[in-house]
Amino acid sequence: MSKEIEDHRILNRSSNEPFSSILEKHVSRRGIMQGGLGVAAMSVLGGFGLAGCSDSDDDDGAQAGELPEKTALALAFESIAGSMTDAVVVPEGYTAQVLIPWGTPLNSMAPDWSADRSMTPEIQANSVGMHHDGMYHFPLSEADASNDFLLALNNEYIDQSALWAPQGGPTGTGTGESRPADEVRTEINAHGVTIVRVQKQSDGTWAHVPNSPYNRRFTSATPMELAGPVRGSEYVVTAYSTDGTMTRGTNNNCASGYTPWGTYLTCEENWPGYFIRDTDRRIDDRRLGISEGRGRYGWETAAGDASETNAEFARFIADPTGATAAEDYRNEPRAFGYIVEIDPYTNTRAVKRTALGRFRHEGCWPGKLVEGQPVVFYSGHDSRNEYIYKFVSDAVWDPADANRAGGNYDRLAIGAKYMDQGTLYVAKFNADGTGEWLPLTPSTRTPDGQTLASALGLAADDQAGIIIHTCDAADLMGATPMDRPEWGAVDPVSGEVYMTLTNNSRRTEEGTDPTYTNGGSDTDELGVGYATAPVNGPNPRANNEGGQVIRWREPSAGETTFEWEVFVFGAAAGDQDNLSGLTELNQFASPDGLWYDERGDGEGILWIQTDNGYEGVTDYTNDQLLAVVPNSVSMSEGDAAVIDPSEQQQLKRFAVGPNGCEVTGIFATPDKTALFINIQHPGNWPADPGAITQPATNAASGDVRPRASTVVIQKADGGQIGV
Repeated sequence: MSKEIEDHRILNRSSNEPFSSILEKHVSRRGIMQGGLGVAAMSVLGGFGLAGCSDSDDDDGAQAGELPEKTALALAFESIAGSMTDAVVVPEGYTAQVLIPWGTPLNSMAPDWSADRSMTPEIQANSVGMHHDGMYHFPLSEADASNDFLLALNNEYIDQSALWAPQGGPTGTGTGESRPADEVRTEINAHGVTIVRVQKQSDGTWAHVPNSPYNRRFTSATPMELAGPVRGSEYVVTAYSTDGTMTRGTNNNCASGYTPWGTYLTCEENWPGYFIRDTDRRIDDRRLGISEGRGRYGWETAAGDASETNAEFARFIADPTGATAAEDYRNEPRAFGYIVEIDPYTNTRAVKRTALGRFRHEGCWPGKLVEGQPVVFYSGHDSRNEYIYKFVSDAVWDPADANRAGGNYDRLAIGAKYMDQGTLYVAKFNADGTGEWLPLTPSTRTPDGQTLASALGLAADDQAGIIIHTCDAADLMGATPMDRPEWGAVDPVSGEVYMTLTNNSRRTEEGTDPTYTNGGSDTDELGVGYATAPVNGPNPRANNEGGQVIRWREPSAGETTFEWEVFVFGAAAGDQDNLSGLTELNQFASPDGLWYDERGDGEGILWIQTDNGYEGVTDYTNDQLLAVVPNSVSMSEGDAAVIDPSEQQQLKRFAVGPNGCEVTGIFATPDKTALFINIQHPGNWPADPGAITQPATNAASGDVRPRASTVVIQKADGGQIGV
């Protein structure tokens, strides 16, 4: 999530014990626990410990479930100093290249980019979208998978000043003013997802393939199907889809994911701000934060324009105006907040997989894949004091369903097999380093003994209602409110899951009364509860702007128990609560993006991206990318986190972004010779405002029209990144 579009309200009104309180207890227990796991944890999980946590030197005999023996993978670059320039900085011996910046033409329907290019709905619909975020690669052949593939890319939101720079816009943004229809259409088309073919050139640089038949856009207006429990239910009936099977668009797509069968998962995060509902506000409107008065960009104000077709703008107004839901758009927001599955290889319609829950999805990451076991996906709700979720498929994994690169077959039918039927769970963390997954089904019993359906006022078998009210259901089950869970990453060998808890600046100092009061308005009421949450085990710091990365492991895909620990705490080097002992060469704050870069033999690199905002770090460096080999660090008795003051040389700063940016979106090619990252909302970058490809390490000599862009980092000698 970009700081520019954060919703700072705390919408969770439950009294569930927050992760901060649990973490405080957990950290205080570390002096009497071995490797973060107490006797209780070992008994609950039968001694199934986290990798790298044991202090034992006994390696005799491989036990069931143990990881492969550690190899000597090590980072082979020197940690770079912080940077505050209008350029990307990488280690000596590496190059960084700009690729597909915003506005890059995908086909001949969009003219070549120029620094003074005025955008129209048609040009933007046929060009790369704005503000790159999550992304993934899809090879066209296994033989050339690292050199020629489809890049699927989220376009999260817009920078109106850059978008409308040549026209001097945007216009109609004042209170009570209406936006011009074509400006709104252009902004709608700048959102969504871009699919573009990219290739490595003979000189080692990268370029996109204009007019490739694979190039396409999904925008905030593209027709999409609803699938899973919500499909066809009364909750999503609108004037556009009177049978509740269709909707239009995907909005504010932040992180992403992928499936083993070769599809892209894009995730709707801060979508509530695009809709308004002033009358008859419902429980889920309040819980998720649907806007009142005016939407984020005022798209709804173009409703009634003479050129409007099929309520293309009026659909953002969710007030009931007709006799039934089939006559208005009261249910339009209920068609958003999902994981959207896209087949990048074909022109099939995108599908919203509602079984994975409805909330502000940051991303979606597949768990360890095992033949004959369920397929698992993890997702975080990126808001203060929100939850971590897990979906477990009813169907078990069949290797015959694995992606056949470039093949033209029905991948979305496979997606329906694994993603439309299953169980959605929410996480509860315990101070002893254990946790449990709480099922969100109509018959599940809440802590007070009611069925979840009854507690929500739903029919006994209404799974669609549970999904529509995912957050309310999680509240009632006693899930653990977290410090803004963002990106996840999974070690495909061990099954360990990493997740960033970016920050939470609304915590209460120890001994402070956590009671929250408000003035009684609807907006204030949304903040009731743990708006001033006490510190705790997983979140031991009040005003936690540094954030942390946590790690957990489950015995197998379908299990409902897990073990957890803090992998690393973010902080400035001079902080008193620098619990991981970070130094100038690796200090960071607000961890956001994650990528587990598997390197074989049970080894891999964990890449950590940041969305800074912490004074002690922002005074030293822009947002950055760090790397660590998890197997190179281990938790010792009494440590608060796996990475401690004695292991600073293992966590290294690898890249720094230009001024004003967020470093986000990340993957490595299969041969590990190229690392792709995204630079979102830069202030004055790239250097050449008219070029599509150029060195990312060049700084502008004057003011330029900024453009978010993908950046490709490679070794000058062509070797593998990082080692």
